[in-house]
Amino acid sequence: MKIAIHGRNFVDLATPFIQSMFDELARRQIEVQLSEVYRSFLDSAGISHHATSTYTSYLDIFDANFAFSIGGDGTLLEVLTHAGPRGIPIVGINIGRLGFLTTISPENPESLPRLLQALTVGDFRLDERTLVNLQSDEDLFDGVPFGLNDVTITKTETSSMITVHTYLNGEFLNSYWADGLIISTATGSTGYSLSCGGPLLLPHDRNFIVTPISPHNLNVRPMVVPDSAQLSFEVESRSNTFLVSVDSRFRTVNIGTRLSVRRENFVAKLVKMSDDSFLNTLRNKLSWGWDIRN
Repeated sequence: MKIAIHGRNFVDLATPFIQSMFDELARRQIEVQLSEVYRSFLDSAGISHHATSTYTSYLDIFDANFAFSIGGDGTLLEVLTHAGPRGIPIVGINIGRLGFLTTISPENPESLPRLLQALTVGDFRLDERTLVNLQSDEDLFDGVPFGLNDVTITKTETSSMITVHTYLNGEFLNSYWADGLIISTATGSTGYSLSCGGPLLLPHDRNFIVTPISPHNLNVRPMVVPDSAQLSFEVESRSNTFLVSVDSRFRTVNIGTRLSVRRENFVAKLVKMSDDSFLNTLRNKLSWGWDIRN
């Protein structure tokens, strides 16, 4: 088995778990490739590992069976930019905070051996998630214009509201006077869109959510559209610039830049254990049914 691994810097409390992970991978004679960034973190933390090669982009990843994300949801979104174009299944190991998208958490010491055994014998399922693709007049995101959660168009930090003229399949939809606009996937419905009043969708719903951020007109509400649609945008801003983000990556863009959003041609493949349930995750992560009085 071959595994590509990427992660972020980590707190000292996570060091024993990470060391035990690499010890277990070595014991099972699993070939490992590290991202260049993560190898630097490991070396500075004194983690010993048996990886002999590194990668800096998805073009450099070896023929991996899985890509491990060591962190939280933000780390998994980074791993998606590495593994997504290659169709490599992603395993999320949560040593971050929320971990909505991850496969396991290290609280149970048996979780890692159980995971590796499941990967070895095929006792897992692939959860395929729709991605969103951003097209523009220029290459804004270095050839990686896709995201799992959302595309956002927002004002710059010092500017007043922007106006986002929005078209659905070429037909005028609305001019949003707002701090910005979120185009969320079903997966992203639990993220930024939710905090701005957007609805929750089940992760395999074939829809996008168009959610305004602090709209000037209070009767402008989030809207659900099919993910087969193409949304296009023209932006007006007094500062002559605005921000565009795809998941956690962002760029400053000049007005006059035309943008469009559609469903990506490939999907994210997230590894889930056979007993994993999205509804259980939803209740636990959002604290549904939890009452401080109990």
